[in-house]
Amino acid sequence: MTDSPILIVGLGNPGPKYADTRHNIGVRVLEELADRVRPMPASLTVHKRSNTEIAELPAGRLGARKVVLARTRSFMNLSGGPVKALATYFAVAPADVIVIHDELELDFGVVRLRTGGGDHGHNGLKSVTKSLGTKDYQRLAIGIGRPPGRMDPAGFVLKPFTRTEQSELPFICSDAADEIERGL
Repeated sequence: MTDSPILIVGLGNPGPKYADTRHNIGVRVLEELADRVRPMPASLTVHKRSNTEIAELPAGRLGARKVVLARTRSFMNLSGGPVKALATYFAVAPADVIVIHDELELDFGVVRLRTGGGDHGHNGLKSVTKSLGTKDYQRLAIGIGRPPGRMDPAGFVLKPFTRTEQSELPFICSDAADEIERGL
């Protein structure tokens, strides 16, 4: 068994303007994981070298190994640099990085954990792949569905969830967190 931690990163955009948007569902799932281990040994603190907010969980708290929960403070399209900086700082191999993200290609609420694969046009994943130099990291995709009609996908991901979708989010985030915990 390796001594290096598992790095779990919730992708999203910073600031209150984006907090309730589809693009920030990765952050919501990360918050669900953090809530499950409260009181945490340390609240989310700024990690200046990577421009992220992190919480370090000792082995046994969320899984058999140490876990670093992280939320990027950069915009989605620039997520790779902070993820790479954290992976380097904590000596985490790409195979032990889990990136939580929204996915247009999955129906709303579908959760899928996989290693590697394509980015389906997701600029956050493109950035992470480029920075890590490999596609061989884990991705937890949470389906947000396709935009209605001819709506631009880039605009769709930056819109808030509908009232009906909002009511389902706690269950979806819980399912997504369960999926991560099963893999740890």
